[in-house]
Amino acid sequence: MLPSRYLIELTQPEIAAQLKKNPLVILPAGSVEQHGPHLPAGTDIFAANVIGHAVAERMDGLVLPGGPLGVTPLHMPYEATLTLTPETYLRVVTETCVSTAKHGAKYLLILNWHEGNIAPLAIAAESLHREHGLKVLTVQACYVAADLFGPECGGLTHGGEIEALAVLAYRPELVHLDRIACSSEHRHASKMDKLRRTRSYQPVLGDVRSIAPTGWYGSPQHATNEKSIRLLNGVADEIAREAREIFAQLDAASGGIAELNRLAEME
Repeated sequence: MLPSRYLIELTQPEIAAQLKKNPLVILPAGSVEQHGPHLPAGTDIFAANVIGHAVAERMDGLVLPGGPLGVTPLHMPYEATLTLTPETYLRVVTETCVSTAKHGAKYLLILNWHEGNIAPLAIAAESLHREHGLKVLTVQACYVAADLFGPECGGLTHGGEIEALAVLAYRPELVHLDRIACSSEHRHASKMDKLRRTRSYQPVLGDVRSIAPTGWYGSPQHATNEKSIRLLNGVADEIAREAREIFAQLDAASGGIAELNRLAEME
């Protein structure tokens, strides 16, 4: 049994044996950005890592070092934020995953907790599949969490309860519920977030203050350790279940294509 699912905590023989046993790797994707006075700058990558590890345990995979940084110019007015350009982020993701493909990885699950990464991750996933042969599934884990726990946590808000729960599941000492102050007005912030998350109309916002003038909004004071474990297990169970089914469908589809190509060659 592996002592950890994080690739960087394992030895070379352990990694080689695991990739031979099950060639599944999980790439956590997040960001470093401000999350108000009560949550750490690494909230998004911490959430992606802890959920990624839980999914890896359920699917017998390895968690890659996704790197903490993402694409987050939206939050640059605040000092806690570090951002990459989309082009740089795309290259980091692609080159990281290509390395694992060369070592035998065949399945890639990208587990994302930051909306600013969605566009470059989509381009990277396309390249990793078509040019390097990986079967790729991208999961917007923050949306899975919102679907499962949004009704009881006030939705997916920046710095709100869902994000506080994710960090509690990772390292509880990083959550400072006693420092909660100056949440932006919820109704306006929710309206703006809903607008930018629709499938049909997606405006580009100058910075996060268009959504929340104080940089964050929500009700994280209701977060508890018990609820954090429930969120972690619920989200990980859901992602693992869906991912198994989708990878099986991808396998079946690629098998059908291979058979059609074989028949075409015989004609």
